[in-house]
Amino acid sequence: MAKKLAVIGAGLMGSGIAQVAAQAGYEVTLRDVTDEALARGRDAVRSSYERFTAKGRLTAEDAEAALARITTTTDLDAAADADLVVEAVFERIEVKREIFRDLDRIVGDDTVLASNTSAIPITAIAAATGRPERVVGTHFFSPVPMMPLCELVRGHKTDDETLARAREFAEGVGKTCVVVNRDVAGFVTTRLISALVVEAVKLYESGVASAEDIDTACRLGFGHAMGPLATADLTGVDILLHAAANIYTESQDGKFAPPELMRRMVDAGDLGRKSGQGFYTY
Repeated sequence: MAKKLAVIGAGLMGSGIAQVAAQAGYEVTLRDVTDEALARGRDAVRSSYERFTAKGRLTAEDAEAALARITTTTDLDAAADADLVVEAVFERIEVKREIFRDLDRIVGDDTVLASNTSAIPITAIAAATGRPERVVGTHFFSPVPMMPLCELVRGHKTDDETLARAREFAEGVGKTCVVVNRDVAGFVTTRLISALVVEAVKLYESGVASAEDIDTACRLGFGHAMGPLATADLTGVDILLHAAANIYTESQDGKFAPPELMRRMVDAGDLGRKSGQGFYTY
């Protein structure tokens, strides 16, 4: 099993992926562009380990050992000896393609290059490399240490060995995998949640029902743990706006066209929990 992992991006997702991998025994190189971002990511991992320790889910010794397996750096070349690289940066295809282009030059021929993208087609990212067969989607869910799912996405040229190695990694850090066999924008999970959120926003925007009642209908009627508008606030209205817009751009399917209200909320900075105001006030 591959035991050297590089994670590109030390934000919420990247630090979470680094955390579960280090806990599973991987030597992790966590890379971001600033020391401040790396410090925030490492602090987030430490705090999460401390919560697990306080709840008796992890010993203090194991937590310290796992944290010691995470090395931080601003140098992308530090990924050179990784068996697997997981990219977890902002959902902009130009940014991701540039990173994959650089990684293709830096890492070994057998290294698997994975993206944590939630909506951008893997094939479009892989095309920036000379090894599209070695590129795969590993879409983790937030918060990574708590959410048990990983969506594996096969690009148009992803080969069986690459998919198998991605599955081995994801299952090795404790996740259950689903496989997306055809590389459609948004895959399975983001398409489903985007369609639901877009329709929920339209219902709210047009005055059909309150945000609370729409969410209650989904929780009690469908057994959802959280309603779509509360989910948008938790994930970030901006994140779901970008996801829906990416899927709409790729598919031209009107059900993914972001409602005007979502765009205005993002323009105004009403991004959900992280800003204190979204469809609800926090």
